Amino acid sequence: MTAGLPALLALAGCSLAPAYHRPDPAIPPSWSAGAPDLRADEAALPAVSYREIFRDPHLLAIIGQALANNQDLRVALANVAAARAQSRVAQAQILPQLDVTAGADVRHGEAGGASNNLPGKSYALDGGLSGFEVDLFGRLSNLSTAAFNEYLGTEAALRSARLTLVAQVAVTYLTLAADRSLLAIAVDTEDSATRSVELTRVRLAGGLAPRTDLRQAETILSQAQSDKAQLTTQVAQDRAELDLLVGAPVADADLPAAIETVEGLRAAIPAGLDSRILLRRPDVVQAEYALRAANARIGAARAAFFPTISLTAVAGLASTALSALFTGGAFNWQVAPQATLPIFDGGANRGNLAFAKAERDAATAKYQKAIQTAFSDVATALARRATIDDQLAADTRLEAAAADTLTLVTARYQRGIDTYLDLLDAQRTLYQARRTVANTRLVRATNLVAVYRALGGDQLVDTLPPPTGNGG
Repeated sequence: MTAGLPALLALAGCSLAPAYHRPDPAIPPSWSAGAPDLRADEAALPAVSYREIFRDPHLLAIIGQALANNQDLRVALANVAAARAQSRVAQAQILPQLDVTAGADVRHGEAGGASNNLPGKSYALDGGLSGFEVDLFGRLSNLSTAAFNEYLGTEAALRSARLTLVAQVAVTYLTLAADRSLLAIAVDTEDSATRSVELTRVRLAGGLAPRTDLRQAETILSQAQSDKAQLTTQVAQDRAELDLLVGAPVADADLPAAIETVEGLRAAIPAGLDSRILLRRPDVVQAEYALRAANARIGAARAAFFPTISLTAVAGLASTALSALFTGGAFNWQVAPQATLPIFDGGANRGNLAFAKAERDAATAKYQKAIQTAFSDVATALARRATIDDQLAADTRLEAAAADTLTLVTARYQRGIDTYLDLLDAQRTLYQARRTVANTRLVRATNLVAVYRALGGDQLVDTLPPPTGNGG
């Protein structure tokens, strides 16, 4: 039996898992960039980092602080450590567990009593393995492979959480900047409307203007005051959300003053990229590792149909005298192999195999859905990016035209040519135009974040994970 033990161990390791083949992505080979000039570059995604995309030093400082303190990121990091430990436990099941025991037996009793109660002493020192399963059909190795891929999946989840955090901090920072710009516009409009109301009151008192002019002037003042109150709240909420993401209070010196001061501090990401780069997105990588784990569990379920061979072996020393324990005659050994063949299990093994295959099919669908979602995210972000500059240019021209119109209408009103309603309409148009420009600037800035996040950011991983076995 001892001579056959190495042969049994040599046979272990055959895997009944189906050979893994990455599913073909259910997406077109490339996406529409939204404009012909964005299709020019079909090169691979460059290895860019957020530090190269976001050029604002204050934003970079806040992102660095968030990566160090964010609690969600710490949870993801702990999940990686837990999965790594579970993978080590699964790997250890393949190897034999060796134990050493030592003991002494001292008996006292009457000489006329039972024979097993006779006085005496015995000493033993044993070492061996108990219930070691020879992994002849790859059940344990496939379970270990599944655990290892689940661990790699948690690492991808950590990269995804990091990418999400960087994007959330950037968007919140830019939103705070835009809300401060909108607040400044509301305050400026309030001041202008206050002067207009005071002037109209004077004209009303002098009989130069009707009461309707005063009431119309008060409408735009009230609107500006309402917007000011709302935006003051929004700025405070933006600040609280930024503190939560960072995990610590953000210094006032690092907060943006306005969207106009930070929106230009950005770089460009190449567009018109080959859609296969989406295989590098952390969520797509995580879905593929989940698929690999499900594939390995099929092998473990198949192995349950075959015999299970386990070994218990003990070798040691035994003697009735401690001084003779280490003599040649005290050595003894025992090997007890056992084979278990499932004959009738009520269909449990077939059910487990069907369940494992169904999990594999579900993991395949989730993998395909992850790629499709990634494709949709990039296509949506690029479609917005293709036209946002034209929109901002048009909104800026509208603001300039509205400002000039207000100047002309004001002069015509003072000369009695236009009514106050014309002046009020010009004031409202300029107010809305200024707000529109600020919001469009925010859309353009956050669109860069959306493209960066949709493409997977700077957390690039190998598009082909390491092999996890064959279908032997």
